[in-house]
Amino acid sequence: MPAIAALLVSRGALVALRRTLPRGGPGVVSCRTPAALQRLLHTRLVDAVVLAPQPGLLSDLADIRSNLPSVPIVAYAPFRPDDGELLLACRRHAIAAVAVEGVDDPIVGDLVLRSSITAERRRALRDAPRMLRLTEPLQQSAWDVLIGEVERPMRTSALAARLHISREHLSRQFGAGGAPNLKRVIDLTRIACAAQLLGNPGYAVQTVVRVLHFTSSNHLASTARRIANVPTSGLGALGPGGVLAAFARGNTRSRR
Repeated sequence: MPAIAALLVSRGALVALRRTLPRGGPGVVSCRTPAALQRLLHTRLVDAVVLAPQPGLLSDLADIRSNLPSVPIVAYAPFRPDDGELLLACRRHAIAAVAVEGVDDPIVGDLVLRSSITAERRRALRDAPRMLRLTEPLQQSAWDVLIGEVERPMRTSALAARLHISREHLSRQFGAGGAPNLKRVIDLTRIACAAQLLGNPGYAVQTVVRVLHFTSSNHLASTARRIANVPTSGLGALGPGGVLAAFARGNTRSRR
């Protein structure tokens, strides 16, 4: 699962964030400094950043905003009525959402998830079930799991266990009705995420290889060709929606 990076001052805020994220969902990784946050962003798939904004900290984050603009940042702190200037600074730094500590504690996890890169990818791929003929409840349930579980390639046995069915039944039924086979769709969801990450100028190909656990840059490149018919260098311009469109045009089945 991806990580939620937290750069928070209050332990209560960190506890509230962890408590309001769903069980089995993304884990919270606490970062003490902007440098630690930078390291995490280049070693793990980070779904969102949650921080307590301060003027100096926002300035330190300017490089992150310019290099990784698609990584959402949520401000979470005990804002007061006289914090107008600080909130304006948050807006200038493209903060995705603001949560008030002590007021929004019960919903902060939901707010972060709605701002996350996974949520953005779900929106970009919302037409996938129709385009890929995933019409059966089993197919749609499998798709719903796969679109959020891209950090590592999902094993068929693990997906079957999540859906409480046998591996054989899942493999047999997923590709019914003209839908792509399961392995192909797993690759699609991971390449869509790679395209999302490579749309950031601060993410090098090798970083994406590392955070998505491809075995090598060649592995990423060959998967991109197979799924979207483009070299790795073309993924960022496509974005997740472009990857889906390219896949649906003729890459849904293995070539014999």
